Amino acid sequence: MYAVIATGGKQYKVSEGDIIKVEKLGLEADEKVTFDQVLLVSDSDVKVGNPTVANASVDGTVLSNGKGKKVIVYKYKRKSGYHKKNGHRQAYTEVKIDKINA
Repeated sequence: MYAVIATGGKQYKVSEGDIIKVEKLGLEADEKVTFDQVLLVSDSDVKVGNPTVANASVDGTVLSNGKGKKVIVYKYKRKSGYHKKNGHRQAYTEVKIDKINA
């Protein structure tokens, strides 16, 4: 059984027991989280939402919060002496999927 959920402007295909990294949720470790935007559920048959599946949710537990690897952003304009180097680390929340309610 798997489901497709939407959170943080992205879509994730999840099954029970999966560990996913989503955009930062602002929850502490060991807190419960429920994803209500379920776009698709597949068990013996496939239920596709319009835009979401009615009465479906995905429950999970927050494992940790962290920051991803550093991405270097380098801006440069030739002949003018302009260059600027920046770094960015995106915050994420690691979630373990406990149950898919369909």
